[in-house]
Amino acid sequence: MPAPTFTYRPIGFVRSPYARRIDAPHQPTVVAGTASGEPAEATLELDATLPETVLRDLAGFERIWLIFAFHLSEGWAPLVQPPRGPRTKRGVLATRSPHRPNAIGLSSVELLGVEGRTLRLRGVDLLDGTPVLDVKPYVPYADAFPQARAGWIEAVDAATGAHSAPGPRKPRRG
Repeated sequence: MPAPTFTYRPIGFVRSPYARRIDAPHQPTVVAGTASGEPAEATLELDATLPETVLRDLAGFERIWLIFAFHLSEGWAPLVQPPRGPRTKRGVLATRSPHRPNAIGLSSVELLGVEGRTLRLRGVDLLDGTPVLDVKPYVPYADAFPQARAGWIEAVDAATGAHSAPGPRKPRRG
């Protein structure tokens, strides 16, 4: 039996201060090296084909999950080199690399407000124009597992400090 294929339409697009990958943080909570050094504010503009009522009751959540497409990804590789830790290649599914078999990403961001068809966000790591496939509320009892093991990242944390990660690289000249 052939594997099913799926087609998704974006529910909206992110408007963020990050125009190029080199400008954006590697993770939403890692802002060292960004232009401001602060979590970026952005908006998610809901697609006009969706009724505004899909956002009803979302305003009471402090955080949301954005499920999005890495729309600028140029293919994938089975092994990638993460930006932190020893310079070694890892299996792509053991990383958060954008170079994945299906170019789908997941970010937990702060929801600052719902204004009509627009979500005001903070702490994004998405590029301007990123297509969002879905939004889900962040529910702490179901989404947070602080004691969970983190595989190879635990050794990196032990060597470089918990939750350390590089910020964006310095912009290239010329």
